[in-house]
Amino acid sequence: MSVLEVHDLTIRFGGLTAIDNLSLAVNEWEIVGLMGPNGAGKTTAFNCITGFYKPNAGRVLYRGEDVTRVPPHRKAAMGMGRTFQNVGMVKSETVLENLLTAQHTKAGYGAVKALAGVSAVRNREKELAAHADAILELLGLTAFRDRRLGSLSYGTLKLLELGCALASDPDLLLLDEPSSGMGPEESHELGDRLLALRQALGVTMLLIEHHVPLVTAVCDYVYVLNFGKLLAEGDPDHVRNHPEVVAAYLGGEAPEALRETEPPADQAEQAEQAAAIPPPPRRRSRKAAS
Repeated sequence: MSVLEVHDLTIRFGGLTAIDNLSLAVNEWEIVGLMGPNGAGKTTAFNCITGFYKPNAGRVLYRGEDVTRVPPHRKAAMGMGRTFQNVGMVKSETVLENLLTAQHTKAGYGAVKALAGVSAVRNREKELAAHADAILELLGLTAFRDRRLGSLSYGTLKLLELGCALASDPDLLLLDEPSSGMGPEESHELGDRLLALRQALGVTMLLIEHHVPLVTAVCDYVYVLNFGKLLAEGDPDHVRNHPEVVAAYLGGEAPEALRETEPPADQAEQAEQAAAIPPPPRRRSRKAAS
């Protein structure tokens, strides 16, 4: 059974069809990539999957259960964690405080007990803090534990947002451009961390990503969107070498694939011959001739 299945997902905004009959699947322990240019519909698809948008048609299944109309907070409690394209944490608070906030569904006590400050609440808060510290160590962010987010770089914030998603103990992790704001070396380190997280925590991932080396390094399967429709799918090498994907998104990073888009030799020769014929002389206007 797949952890996540999307069947014929469609959403429209007025007369614009943002997602058109999208189907995809993410199996247990897989890291699946979702690629495409800006405006292709990737984040819209994430919003439909996680419940922020309600699709016009189609279904979203989580471990076989139809969760298409389930709101985001309930999906989070079910085990679906998610990061966002734009960092959405509380920048006036510390790293630790943000990680504690991210664990609110696992706290196990309400506002009344928290205000009363009973011993059970204090013990539980110590456990939550220990969990947060373990995540910081796993991501190499321990040095930032007590710093406020406003003093951190964007790349560090993106990594911390991953930590906040992990704090909710997700079974399925949806990452929206996790390498945004990172340099090549940081992106490489992120790829190693994602693979380590899968090994250590057994988490399944679906990620939106533009950084092709990262996708190739970590993804087991890749889907490519174009104007809301599925353009290509397959293993990373197949997608990277797909002629339409190369021509549209990768800027010729795979020459062997670009050759497949060239015309046959006879057509190319005819085109060269036509190009060699000098153009006819320009006709002088009557005004110029006079």
